[in-house]
Amino acid sequence: MKKAILPLAIALAFNAAAANATAPAQAKHVVLISVDGLHQDDLAWFVKNNPASTLAALVAQGVEYNNAMTQFPSDSFPGLIGQVTGGTPRTTGIYYDVEYNRNLLAPGTTDCAGATPGTIVAFDESLDKDSNRVDAGQKIPHLYDNAPKNFSLISQLTSQSIKLINPKMLPVDPATCKPVYPHQYLQVNTVFEVAHNHGLYTAWSDKHPAYEIVSGPSGKGVSEFFTPEINSLIATKATDDFTKDNLNTQLYDNLKVTAVVNWAQGKDHFGNAIASGAPAIYGMNFQSVSTAQKLNLSNYTVAGNATAIPNGLGGYVKDPATGNLVPGPVLTGALSFVDQSIGKIVKAADATSTVFIVSAKHGQSPVDRANLTLINDGDMLSALDAAWNAANPGANGLIAHSLDDDGVLIWLKDTSPKATAFAKKFLLAYTGTGIGSDSAGNATSKAFTQAGLKAVYAGADAAGFLGLSASNDSRAPDVIGIAQTGTVFAGSHLSKIAEHGGNNMDDRNVPIIVSGAGIASNKIVTSAVTTPQIAPTILSVLGLNTKALKSVLLEKTAVLPKLN
Repeated sequence: MKKAILPLAIALAFNAAAANATAPAQAKHVVLISVDGLHQDDLAWFVKNNPASTLAALVAQGVEYNNAMTQFPSDSFPGLIGQVTGGTPRTTGIYYDVEYNRNLLAPGTTDCAGATPGTIVAFDESLDKDSNRVDAGQKIPHLYDNAPKNFSLISQLTSQSIKLINPKMLPVDPATCKPVYPHQYLQVNTVFEVAHNHGLYTAWSDKHPAYEIVSGPSGKGVSEFFTPEINSLIATKATDDFTKDNLNTQLYDNLKVTAVVNWAQGKDHFGNAIASGAPAIYGMNFQSVSTAQKLNLSNYTVAGNATAIPNGLGGYVKDPATGNLVPGPVLTGALSFVDQSIGKIVKAADATSTVFIVSAKHGQSPVDRANLTLINDGDMLSALDAAWNAANPGANGLIAHSLDDDGVLIWLKDTSPKATAFAKKFLLAYTGTGIGSDSAGNATSKAFTQAGLKAVYAGADAAGFLGLSASNDSRAPDVIGIAQTGTVFAGSHLSKIAEHGGNNMDDRNVPIIVSGAGIASNKIVTSAVTTPQIAPTILSVLGLNTKALKSVLLEKTAVLPKLN
């Protein structure tokens, strides 16, 4: 790869680190950054076209893994859990942010004696004390006065995200009749817990308070959280949240960048000095690339000009010179914003003792909007229940819970071979007309067959697909539908042009960059790796025992190769 031209400040920082590392130095800090939605192809395109960018500098002065895959399902929740535990859902127990558990009781249950187990477990914005507010219900005074003018007051957000969760929305453990918090639901420990057990300070910023799950089962792994709510309203009388316009998503992400820069400078997110200095492990996720890929149309800006341009095309467009798909105007603006934001973090950190890891919890599919077929999953699932009732008089539907983004996960009330086979047969026979998009972002009609799926796994086959030895996992879905490229499950209008969660290459092929103190420079690794390998890598570069992670032991997850 041609060596990138580095921004001067970043180049000096990396050169200083290299000068002090004639032998690989053990890092004191790891910054983990997830650019949700980022494909490996996006990174390659951006670096090629922006050789003086921060991402180009990180690639040039680090190790780039260009054949990396996320776990399946490729959702944000299991995606991050994989990166901080080293495990896939079969060991972590985390299949999605909203899943089903056959052993727990419904939220709000107070009389557990004789209560029937089986409930939806929702670890998303629905847990917030008030999901309409960016402070998730903390009610910071004047936060929404002349919004977003006073959003800098979000720095007052509590560092204990668990306090922002409404316990009445949590599933209930029948053995104790008490709510189960996200961190208690996780079946294995995290890198944050390992660091905490060595007396190290840690910090993490994410999009919902439910991400307190990364503290691990002990609940003590993360010293300091910063989790403003992304699905909150942009103003008190607004109808849209931060995800409905990409510039608002950038505004939201910037709130977290400010916190991470403070951490890099040895402060807490409030701006007060931390006695131990910068955290040993800290970082954040970005949402700006993800919404830029999903939105059909959005306001955007171009580099060097802050004036908003309306109705830019989201996702990807064809390059008139080559005919190749490249990021469109909204996504290009989002990539530039993320790059500049990561640059702020890099410049604030001590490069002589810090390793930066940039990856993504998930990708996004489809890249080509010509392949898009939106299917109304509500209609599809209602038809499945109706067909089951017709075939089984007296039945009350077959579906206990379903989660459909660009794939299908279904938990059934009846898990017998008869029921799972019925669901599979129904899906493969389901046809209809969905919604597509032309190149200008106008809705079109689009026929589909097989529920937009290329494969369906049911019962024991679904368990095998997930790597389970038997279909007796109380959390695992009973039916898994693998989407045809372009299938997205949504409502009855052109609401989005891409999604994640599925098993397409565009869902799962994401970048991994490891760069900084003691890491080799300008190295490209083409061998296949996975994002759960990030977890033992974090511990390794900090000089901590990778086998302290339970999932690493269970799944034999290796440290990323060729770091030195």
